[in-house]
Amino acid sequence: MLDEVHEECGVFGISYNQSAAFNSILALHALQHRGQESFGVVTSNNDKLLSYHFQGQVSSVFDDIDEIKKSLPGDCAIGHVRYSTSGSKFGVQPMFGKSGKFGDFAIAHNGNLINISPIREQLIKQECVFQSDIDTEVVVHLTASGEKDSFLESFIYALKQIQGAYSFVAINQEVVIGVRDPSGIRPLVLGKLNGSYVLTSETCALDIINAEFVREIEPGELVTISSDS
Repeated sequence: MLDEVHEECGVFGISYNQSAAFNSILALHALQHRGQESFGVVTSNNDKLLSYHFQGQVSSVFDDIDEIKKSLPGDCAIGHVRYSTSGSKFGVQPMFGKSGKFGDFAIAHNGNLINISPIREQLIKQECVFQSDIDTEVVVHLTASGEKDSFLESFIYALKQIQGAYSFVAINQEVVIGVRDPSGIRPLVLGKLNGSYVLTSETCALDIINAEFVREIEPGELVTISSDS
């Protein structure tokens, strides 16, 4: 019960913005009250996903911000701040996955999934190797091991297997995805920064990057942001 009370992480995503990494770091700083243990950012740069993960608070890396930006080129990004009772480096999100059909992807999650244990056991029987005990990794394996041909279809397949309260942001080389649980228990909002769309747990992350609030993501709604959007 104690873990559930404190498990209030924050997620962020931004699409087609030349300062995607920098804006993600600023936004995660604004979301710091939702998780002080660790944070991470993943950017999409052409055919590659690049990442920066850190155990500690976002403000701890402000002196290195220029180097971090250089290491994270790309105009799309997702990020995550996490509270956890575990200090394992493997629990820092966003978490990476790889599919033989659609390549690399990353997922970040805020929430509590209630049916994860039997799914994990089934995936282990299928020879999936787990490096942490967090729910997000189960969704990563479900997405990577599905029968679907695209990242979006495979992620939707994974979402249909899980139950609980959640908001997710996810990314690959083609799309940024945001989704909110059917009951709308965990928050997720949509914003806009010039021509870029933003997804985040709270509007304070919009304010710090001067983005405009558009609306809340509806319960059960999934949004995709791509170059065709």
